[in-house]
Amino acid sequence: MESRPPLILASASPRRLDLLARIGIVPDRVAPTDIDETPRKAELPRQLAARLARAKAEAVDAPEALILAADTVVGVGRRVLGKPADEAEARRFLDLLSGRRHRVITAVCLRRPGGGRSERVVETVLALQRLTAAQIEDYVASGEWRGAAGGYQIQKRAEAFVRFLSGSHSNVVGLPLFETAQLLRGAGWLRP
Repeated sequence: MESRPPLILASASPRRLDLLARIGIVPDRVAPTDIDETPRKAELPRQLAARLARAKAEAVDAPEALILAADTVVGVGRRVLGKPADEAEARRFLDLLSGRRHRVITAVCLRRPGGGRSERVVETVLALQRLTAAQIEDYVASGEWRGAAGGYQIQKRAEAFVRFLSGSHSNVVGLPLFETAQLLRGAGWLRP
């Protein structure tokens, strides 16, 4: 395509980079952002994901580029489960998710040159099996909970715990690929 702007991925997540590569998208640059991800008082999971994705897109200083940013949160009712801070919190998250349905919500924000932006929020509903204390301990010991919203990674061992999934699998990994490609097509970066 002629003279398309550079694409910058505003993320420190290797999973997002891998997911983009699956559909043939290689950003021109990766620019991890450092923003406060603390939920605001009474902020719902969907609102939080959208606000953080926008903040990440705005944090990159590159007015000539397309900035792709995303944020993933896990919601259990109105409660937000972010990335566990330590093993104890990872155990609490897994115990809370055990045998229950929950939502994985990813907001994707594409900031265009000139400051306009397009956004999508994608929600996937999942249910984990009822986990035993031994399963939780083994999973926490694996370290896979580190850096993962809700304390698990579906693309690794935790996939064996998923008894129900409705929606986008790539969303649960960290980036809904269909919606991301649609945003890039809409911006003229990908061919229609």
